[in-house]
Amino acid sequence: MSPRPEVGQQHPDSGDFAPIDQAAWNDARYPLGAHPLGEGITFAVYSRHATRILLELYDQPTGASARYDYWLVRNPADDIWRAQVAAVPFGTFYAFRCFGPNWEYRENWSRDHGNLGFISDVDAAGNRFNPNKVLFDPYARELSHDKETPAMRQASHHGGMYATGGGDYLGVVSREFDTGHWAPKGIVLASDQTSTGIRPRLPPEKAIVYEAHVRGLTRHPSASNLRTLLVDIPGFEAVSDVPETLRGTYAGAALMAKYLKALGFTTIELLPVHESANDNNPDDAPGGNYWGYMTFGYFAPDRRYASDRSPGGPTREFKQMVKAFHDEGLEVYLDVVFNHTGEGGNWGSNDVTGFVSFGGFDAIEYYQLADNGDLVGGATGCGNQLNFSNPVAHELVMDSLTYWLDEMGVDGFRFDLAPVLGRTPDAAEREHWGEQKRFSQTHPLLDRIRDLGADRHVEMIAEAWDMWGYEVGNFPAGWGEWNGRYRDAIRRFLKGDGNIRAFIEQVNGDYHSFNDQGGPQRSINFIVAHDGFTLMDLVSYNEKNNLADWPFGPSDGGNDSNDSWDSGGDEALRRQRLRNFWTIQFFSRGVPMTVWGDEFGRTQNGNNNAYNIDSVATWNNYAMIATNRPTAIPTGDGGAYHDNFGTGINADGRNPLFRFAASIADLRHRHPCLRQRKYGDWLMDSGEDVTYQFKRAEGLSDIADGDRCLWLRIDGSAVKDHDFLLLINMDSHPHRFGIPLDEGREWRRIIDTAAWAETRCNLWSLEDDAEPMMGEYEVSPWSIVVLEEIPV
Repeated sequence: MSPRPEVGQQHPDSGDFAPIDQAAWNDARYPLGAHPLGEGITFAVYSRHATRILLELYDQPTGASARYDYWLVRNPADDIWRAQVAAVPFGTFYAFRCFGPNWEYRENWSRDHGNLGFISDVDAAGNRFNPNKVLFDPYARELSHDKETPAMRQASHHGGMYATGGGDYLGVVSREFDTGHWAPKGIVLASDQTSTGIRPRLPPEKAIVYEAHVRGLTRHPSASNLRTLLVDIPGFEAVSDVPETLRGTYAGAALMAKYLKALGFTTIELLPVHESANDNNPDDAPGGNYWGYMTFGYFAPDRRYASDRSPGGPTREFKQMVKAFHDEGLEVYLDVVFNHTGEGGNWGSNDVTGFVSFGGFDAIEYYQLADNGDLVGGATGCGNQLNFSNPVAHELVMDSLTYWLDEMGVDGFRFDLAPVLGRTPDAAEREHWGEQKRFSQTHPLLDRIRDLGADRHVEMIAEAWDMWGYEVGNFPAGWGEWNGRYRDAIRRFLKGDGNIRAFIEQVNGDYHSFNDQGGPQRSINFIVAHDGFTLMDLVSYNEKNNLADWPFGPSDGGNDSNDSWDSGGDEALRRQRLRNFWTIQFFSRGVPMTVWGDEFGRTQNGNNNAYNIDSVATWNNYAMIATNRPTAIPTGDGGAYHDNFGTGINADGRNPLFRFAASIADLRHRHPCLRQRKYGDWLMDSGEDVTYQFKRAEGLSDIADGDRCLWLRIDGSAVKDHDFLLLINMDSHPHRFGIPLDEGREWRRIIDTAAWAETRCNLWSLEDDAEPMMGEYEVSPWSIVVLEEIPV
């Protein structure tokens, strides 16, 4: 390596690494990020308030100074700073340093003069520039490493090096410590032509969503033994083992496409895969952020999830994973976190931050500030809320979404704490908190996201609440939404609360919330999600159990109000209630979403906030499929599961819940009456829609407040489908339900969730052994019966 030149000398003057057409930089329109153009690479970053920005090129990501550097030039028309450099090899690492009003540039500034030009860590306007803190490109297509790594710790360093302020870092004033040797860098990548296959472009009403973590899906050793575990289970013959070297990676997830297809799912929704700080996540204790809701790079696939970690490897591998799902007809959704970034907010006081990118380029533009200049995090609880009053935040979101759609091939997004994207805090005075917190259904960014989804035929789904508001049903028409009202109503009714009117409203697709948003397919019907109990734990605990020992804890936080019930400690009742939840969810109007491992009873031993647990507690143990006592088997890596499932009494000795889940997903696939975009009327056989008719147990009188039994008929005749009759008993003693008599047709039992029917996995085949039912049917306590009507 040749010696690094003096700052701004842009050595050499010609050949490799030479500036190209420097005089044109102030008028250039190079796109944000680093991109090949002609014989060189263009670099572009946004900052409205910076006064100077230095581009640095490195030969290696850590342990060395920049080899070359160049002063970028600002185009006043768009506040983007640009340069073009010749013959920069792909795989080169790059980063930036910024000066601004609170830290002025001096002609004799150098990396050895740590405080030259310093005025304040933060000025009255909120500027927080510091040229000693090297910044990575917000638009980098890949990042070299996390801001803290095992190598950093081995060198006796830690993340405190990024701090500003007048504190001490290893004998150096914090603001003066130069992070160039350790800060994450962007990577110059070639254009990647890896195919993502042909999009399935499924209409939303046909979706059945499987929420999963990339590591949790295949990290467990059992993923390498899938063929043996699934042997002789019809439909799973094509599933293959995941090689040990691929477990917990994008490539490993790709091999699960055939499994999810056989299970009956249409869509995998991945917890965040944008680059986040997880290189230091321990394997033997809680720590870090396993879920990944602390995004650093909105264009960069997380390198830790790649088996190929070479420059460009994570991008290729992610695209290959998408293609594997597309080849099976499955879609890929991403959980994205645009409400805050992983940089964090104020570190204890207003003048101390730890910026490594966004805030270092322009804190005023990217982040919402309080009236005293503090970084705001009230709606997110994470300290640095993005400010969607500002165009730069809008464009960051739109550019990232477009990249992942057009280049990476994904089919939809779930937006974490999405109401933040619908606020314009700068429209109010800083001291007027009530006005700053106001959510706007007509926010232009929400419309732009919705329109992008319509244009690309993909789904845009909001987590429609945050710490400042509950906005379910309030997003613009065309958005989908996680429906927390559905979760709450179903949980309560199925534990006997008698909230029958709320239950009916949600089973019928939450008409009052979603009729004006396009139909019931905009309601994402979930009962559990990653941030809470698993379904197994929902029926097994009255309270969270987050202080358990490793590998199931400890974790902090977690909701104290879960509408859970331990089923009185009755294991058979727990299994029965699991079947109840699956039945109601898949017969409800809207889009069902389940959580990885719920199909066979994955347990976190009652931990309902396992965000920091990367262990067997949060990994799918597929060995649970091959036994009728899944929570009694070894974890495969320490500790023990609580044996909440007990022993199924089914004859084949396999997991009875797994067969039930696959069968009910298949039932939904085969019946268009369960996958409709329109709400029905209240009259049977009227119009061209599917009517859900709700009555008391005898099937004649209207429901009354507090009823715990419900007769539900689903009229499929208008869409040339069969009718279904659900007999729902959430009482502690049996009830007799009336069965209608329809000339030329008969009702046959296809499901009874009661424990007595577990010998046959609670299922009957319409073609082979489903019995005709007439007159009345006695439904066991806490159970559901499903009858299907066929012509005779």
